[in-house]
Amino acid sequence: MIITDSLLDFFIETREQTEAICAPLEIEDYVVQPIEDVSPPKWHLGHTTWFFEEFILNVFLDSYKTYDEDFSFIFNSYYETIGERVIRAKRGNLSRPSVGKIYAYREHVDDHMKILLEKVNSGEVLEILEIGIHHEKQHQELLLTDIKYILGNNPVFPKYSDFYKENEIEVTEKEWISVEENVYSIGHKTNEFCFDNELSRHKVFLHNFQISNKLVTNAEFTEFIDSDGYKNFELWHAEGWDWVKQNKIKAPYYWHKIHGKWHQYTLSGLHPIDMEAPVSHVSYFEAFAFAQFKNCRLPTEFEWEVAQQHFSWGQRWEWTESAYLPYPNYKKAKGALGEYNGKFMVNQKVLRGSSIATPIKHSRPTYRNFFHPHLRWQFTGIRLAK
Repeated sequence: MIITDSLLDFFIETREQTEAICAPLEIEDYVVQPIEDVSPPKWHLGHTTWFFEEFILNVFLDSYKTYDEDFSFIFNSYYETIGERVIRAKRGNLSRPSVGKIYAYREHVDDHMKILLEKVNSGEVLEILEIGIHHEKQHQELLLTDIKYILGNNPVFPKYSDFYKENEIEVTEKEWISVEENVYSIGHKTNEFCFDNELSRHKVFLHNFQISNKLVTNAEFTEFIDSDGYKNFELWHAEGWDWVKQNKIKAPYYWHKIHGKWHQYTLSGLHPIDMEAPVSHVSYFEAFAFAQFKNCRLPTEFEWEVAQQHFSWGQRWEWTESAYLPYPNYKKAKGALGEYNGKFMVNQKVLRGSSIATPIKHSRPTYRNFFHPHLRWQFTGIRLAK
């Protein structure tokens, strides 16, 4: 299978977009790691480059020589098959390699990828290339949310950019969409790219249910706060209640009460909260408790997939009530790429949709995102069901 010009363009476009995300940063921003879950921007730049070098260039380009033997140790994320790596929580300690060297590394790998892709005739390369491109798109979203966390925990709340509009108001009237009891088909079904956790397509039985056509707003969530939702243990899972108490949680992440009014840190700086915008940066624990407060529940991922054609989505990753598990007949790939999704199918919740940070050409109705229930640095929101 010949690599098409369009796929080469897609590769180049993706690589350029990653660097465009980093363009507003100061050099000091590149190495900061406030918490384990947030990686320094320069690590993302190196890791996404290492992916192409490790899985494509080192395997398929005979003339290629590894750029730096230490980079596999530095930029390997979690691939046990590849070998030892820097502990995730220690990525912020890497003052070297310098940002300049990492950008030079990106240029070196891109140049050699172009050489390979102009002459390659391999379906295997095509498959890994597509995974690599979408892997980098995943890191583009992580880059943006990690940058927000880095800057949002700076006491002067510096602005990143005015480009990203986080809080678009859903102007449609709120209504409940009814879906009839039936057997429905779930999972990816086209020839377009998907990750292996979206396969294989299978049938599920769903009872009658209703799902909101709109996301929960900041105003609605403020009612939960004002009604002492964070103080009412009856609304929470036991683990969620422990999380609230241990971490003294009182509001969604990035909310700050200033002179008696709620403000929110956004990528464009600190602003008064737009009460009509969808709430964001809430954990699964908070989403569940809010649903209990409203005498509702969260949809399962299957209900979401069946109903999604009837509402607009894409502003927030939407927590579901589904555990992250393999679909029937799921088969994990052999080797390092088999570690990509399957080994994380435990103790996590599925999120559906996409967010304002999701790159173009990277969202689809069958996409299964997943995070641990307490995490909320992503653009996560709530859609209710009943």
